[in-house]
Amino acid sequence: MTLLAIESSCDDTGAAVVRDGVLLSNTTASQAVHERYGGVVPELASRAHQQNIVPVVDAALREAGVGRDQLDAIAVTLGPGLMGSLLVGVSFAKGMALALGKPLVEVNHLQGHVLAHFVRTPDDTRPTPPYPFLCLLVSGGNSQIIRVDAPDKMAVLGQTIDDAAGEALDKCAKTMGLGYPGGPIIDRLARQGDPDAFTFAKPAIKGLDYSFSGLKTSFLYFLRDRIKDDPDFIETRRADLAASFERTVVEILMQKLDRAVRETGIRHVALSGGVSANTALRRAFLDRQERKGWTVYIPPFAYTTDNAAMIAQAGYYKALARDFCPLDKPAFARTVL
Repeated sequence: MTLLAIESSCDDTGAAVVRDGVLLSNTTASQAVHERYGGVVPELASRAHQQNIVPVVDAALREAGVGRDQLDAIAVTLGPGLMGSLLVGVSFAKGMALALGKPLVEVNHLQGHVLAHFVRTPDDTRPTPPYPFLCLLVSGGNSQIIRVDAPDKMAVLGQTIDDAAGEALDKCAKTMGLGYPGGPIIDRLARQGDPDAFTFAKPAIKGLDYSFSGLKTSFLYFLRDRIKDDPDFIETRRADLAASFERTVVEILMQKLDRAVRETGIRHVALSGGVSANTALRRAFLDRQERKGWTVYIPPFAYTTDNAAMIAQAGYYKALARDFCPLDKPAFARTVL
């Protein structure tokens, strides 16, 4: 089984080739055009995808040493994501599948993030999580605790009711004038600061759901009050602010995950999504493994942000089960697992 996968849900154009569950290539073109705007501009993203998709797919096939006639199926992210961005990848995948007479496989972007833990290169020896396992999926648009019983059987136990953890980190960076994307910037600054320098209020949300909207608002008011007395406050305490805010976000995430482990009894716990690259969050996972006996699974940095390798893996499972997608099925901007 040789499968080409295409990912274009946001601002990264990706293509990957997998054969019999082994990743042969993984190519990504990022978009720097959004940096000046402090966030992704959907129209600019879709235009960049149109420019990037042909060379990215071509590069993935050449790197894998696979010709178009050798493909057995084509997988594509059908959603969720930015509609304009999705349509570029979905239209390309549908056209290629139709032209080559190959079946189309739809992939849910969020399921792709979860299944990134099963991506394997020829020399990869990383352990994979056994079923069932819990997965904390955290990104710029999603914060979810997911129970995974099989590649095609996932249940959301808790999720954000408003903003995601990644959004909170980006907002923190933007408020302090640090640029975009803010998450990596906060991560780097936090390593130089004191995480106990400041205390921010945590939301009291029932069950396993998350909320980060209130934290963002309280941070804005906190800065406003401090700047009144000290106009240089942000400049002089930037690292401490980043470290304290990051610590609060991680504590909110882990508090709910701790509860999910207690309630389900599942002690194999995985981390996925763009925010899984965060140093403090990774450290919190390793701390739980040492102190609480969890077995944790942390993905390589290459598979944390949006990438086609995870779409290829998810699509490979579906293709094996002959779970194909009709060519007239539309892309979708929002969905749940």
